[in-house]
Amino acid sequence: MCHQSVGLVSRAIESKGVPTLSMTSARSITASANPPRAAFTDFPLGHTCGPPDRQVEQRSIMRDALALFETMDRPGIVDLGYAWPAPWKEAALRPEDHRTPRHDTPQYQNRDDREAAVAAYGVGIACRAGAPGEIPRC
Repeated sequence: MCHQSVGLVSRAIESKGVPTLSMTSARSITASANPPRAAFTDFPLGHTCGPPDRQVEQRSIMRDALALFETMDRPGIVDLGYAWPAPWKEAALRPEDHRTPRHDTPQYQNRDDREAAVAAYGVGIACRAGAPGEIPRC
């Protein structure tokens, strides 16, 4: 579920009297979703509750997050104070680009995909770049 949906669902559940808490490692995205209550950890996406194989730290994060039900007296995002072991963030800010080069014509995974697109739509469509907003046909 996307972050915006989580914020909407959380607010709907809260309107029925059930408190909610979102866990996040994407502070700016979560802030835009405006959930009633959120706990932030400074971890890579997909690892909100900590590094793999660190059960003690993961339990600590969960206890701290659940404690927010008792301590948060207004909506917001609370930084739990956990950070991933360095230097993950520095490396993430300077990623190497391993993608294939981009071209003005469609790129296919393999020759069979290209041939299927040509057979279905003709070479005039299957082998030209689409206009902005056009639904791709390849």
